[in-house]
Amino acid sequence: MKDNILIDSDVLLDFFLKREPFFIDSSKILNLCVNQKINGFVSGLIIANTYYLLRKHFSHKDILADFKILFTFLDILIIDKNVILTSIDSEFTDFEDALQNFSAENHGSINAIITRNIKDYKRSKLSVLTPTMFLKTL
Repeated sequence: MKDNILIDSDVLLDFFLKREPFFIDSSKILNLCVNQKINGFVSGLIIANTYYLLRKHFSHKDILADFKILFTFLDILIIDKNVILTSIDSEFTDFEDALQNFSAENHGSINAIITRNIKDYKRSKLSVLTPTMFLKTL
């Protein structure tokens, strides 16, 4: 059975901005998705945040072209009213991370959240791993 993972915006930013020393592991995670070894997911919020930060480095047109490529091998989780209300009522201190977490939990088959920001997900019921940690589990 393939792992289903939520890929947080910091992992996407590490890839697009080629941030060292994180680029290699983020690249490996995305390649696993491309090669259908794992199923990768993002949320619309992750895409919006990533777009906003990439605009400082790349053109609108180039970012959207890259996003179209991403969506050939990544799926999008839904942030609906239930996810928002659950996030509001949760004990997460970061609302954005709560939205990511509960969109993943609500999906029902996400095994892990892959992020470099694991401390903000300490209240998650899911496994929360850095890209390096996740790659070591394979």
